[in-house]
Amino acid sequence: MAVPATGPLLVELLVEELPPKALKALGAAFADAVATSLRTQGLAAAEAKVTPYATPRRLAVLIEDVSGRAAARPMSVKLMPVSVGLAPNGEPTPALLKKLAAIGADTSTVARLERRTEGNAETLFLETVAAGATLAEGLQRALEQAIAHLPIPKVMQYQLADGWTSVSFVRPAHGLVALHGDAVVTVRALGLDAGRETRGHRFEAAISPIVLHNASSYEEQLREEGAVIASFAERRAEIGRQLEAAAAAERGLKPVADDALLDEVTALVERPNVLACEFEREYLAVPPECLVLTMKANQKYFPLLDAKGALSNRFLVVSNITPADPSRVVEGNERVVRPRLADAKFFFDQDRKKTLESRVPGLDKVVYHAKLGSQGERVRRIRSVACWVAERIGANVRHADRAAELAKADLATDMVGEFPELQGIMGGYYAAHDGEPPDVVQAIKAQYVNRRSDEDEATNLVGVALLLADRIESIIGIWGVGQKPTGEKDPYALRRNALTVIHAFSLLTASGGTGADRLSLHELLEFAKSTFDTLLATDTVMEVEDFIYERFANQLATRFDARAVGAVMAQRPPLQEVERRLEAVRDFQKLDESAALAAANKRVGNILRKSEDVIPASLDGALLKEREEIALNAALVSVALKSRANFEAGDYAASLRALAALRGPVDAFFDHVMVNVEDSLTRRNRLALLAKLHAAMNHVADLSRLAT
Repeated sequence: MAVPATGPLLVELLVEELPPKALKALGAAFADAVATSLRTQGLAAAEAKVTPYATPRRLAVLIEDVSGRAAARPMSVKLMPVSVGLAPNGEPTPALLKKLAAIGADTSTVARLERRTEGNAETLFLETVAAGATLAEGLQRALEQAIAHLPIPKVMQYQLADGWTSVSFVRPAHGLVALHGDAVVTVRALGLDAGRETRGHRFEAAISPIVLHNASSYEEQLREEGAVIASFAERRAEIGRQLEAAAAAERGLKPVADDALLDEVTALVERPNVLACEFEREYLAVPPECLVLTMKANQKYFPLLDAKGALSNRFLVVSNITPADPSRVVEGNERVVRPRLADAKFFFDQDRKKTLESRVPGLDKVVYHAKLGSQGERVRRIRSVACWVAERIGANVRHADRAAELAKADLATDMVGEFPELQGIMGGYYAAHDGEPPDVVQAIKAQYVNRRSDEDEATNLVGVALLLADRIESIIGIWGVGQKPTGEKDPYALRRNALTVIHAFSLLTASGGTGADRLSLHELLEFAKSTFDTLLATDTVMEVEDFIYERFANQLATRFDARAVGAVMAQRPPLQEVERRLEAVRDFQKLDESAALAAANKRVGNILRKSEDVIPASLDGALLKEREEIALNAALVSVALKSRANFEAGDYAASLRALAALRGPVDAFFDHVMVNVEDSLTRRNRLALLAKLHAAMNHVADLSRLAT
């Protein structure tokens, strides 16, 4: 059999402007789906190079080394039981002949049928060779599968040119290209027959339509004849290069980094051209977050920062055209952004005419949750929790209460009404304008930041109190009314809130405050639950506590040994101690004695768990008879005392290192002493010795979980 010809395959769908936020995913999914289907059908090798293309008006893929026909493959076809397919004289029954005809075989194949035993019956099988799919057949199947499974945000339905037929796709499609080498592959999709013509840039293409020479010339022809950079990745890199160059030319400024914005702008242009613009300096009196957000979100502009990180009045735009005189494009963009900035300034000026405090009563009219009441009710709960936390961590209770009282007041401002993303940030600015204490201002401003990392924020205990109060109230309340996360669904971001709670506890440790070790997660959850008038589910506290520890364990599993994480988490230590304990366990695992002690600890735990005796609270030294049990008890007296002292001092590594001295006595005990002897007094006393050993070994972590 002749080897089918191989060559590069190009597939392109030419469409109307695709949704920019989805383009990157659509391009990758289209290329992957077509390539995967062709590989599955044996038309493309597993190692065949795949190049995706995606522009605002096209999805395309170039796959190297695609065969014109898949290789034939052996196939075993199960037919029917022998008793049904063959008569007693061995002749084929009408049922068998009908089955053979249905699969394209004739009576001559009867002699070649194989008999195999399946269960208690013999079954007839036909061993044959299936012809490989042609590229046209395989690509048709691949296209249909790719189009059907694209991650389309919203499907639209439109009519084809015949005026009767309707198809569904992300946007109306106007062209289909399918080239294998220089030959058109006869496939059809979305009412379009494949050809070799495509189109370039709407305004700057040198030729239209572009007649593609072959699959491999696609990218170069689009660039040279169509003024289009087809590759999403290449276009993105070019925009990044131009942004850096244009910013550097503006007195050494730097563009605001934003990968999501860069992706979106890449999806809006086919040949980028970065231009520098400016706005009036008077708008710099508005908080920079407002200006940056309106430029990025509404206009897709890149604000520029000076060397100190302060916002300048210069910004960059990514144009889709390259005129000889760009001044009109620059002027147009400056004219468009001016009203947006003026609105932001107006909102800022108007909002400051009322204090945050005066807006608090209005929160009683703002719904928080149908089962949990208004934002005003929520604020009162957060105030209670914030004061409770502040008292325990050594924060200014009055300031924590004030921060919690004002925390949600900016929800009633014009600026936050226009830009919900600025919640908390604007509250901080307005609180500063009202003359609130600096720690109150900072706490309000940072309350929505999920993973705070600035070192100076760790010293603002008022901010930590508000952060914890806000997240814990949210988790307890939402969980308690039955809105816990399920699978991938987490509409109230409880998983993210749990990670923020964990981070807030770590901030307590970083602060070095005397109250850092006095905060208990369990007590915090219990108190938060008590602030609700709504009846919450009975097991809410227990389930939320498990949920937070599980999230922490998952987070730590990327940095620490899974057994170490399990050993520490089994003890449910204070959240602020978890990482220090893990570091101590990691050091302990490096000791020569660690494996033997972990195994012994596991053995001790099993003995104690299986014992039916009532184990005495303390052991009787007079009942210790064997030399090895006397030696173990003596070692325990000194080792346990030293280990416990280090544990209480917070030196967990030293506490675990002290246990190394127990290896010899423990090994000797298990080698020479039987625990479950007939004499009940001796047996129970030895169990008491093991219980003492077990308690001494497991202060920092459950060491049995380190055993292999």
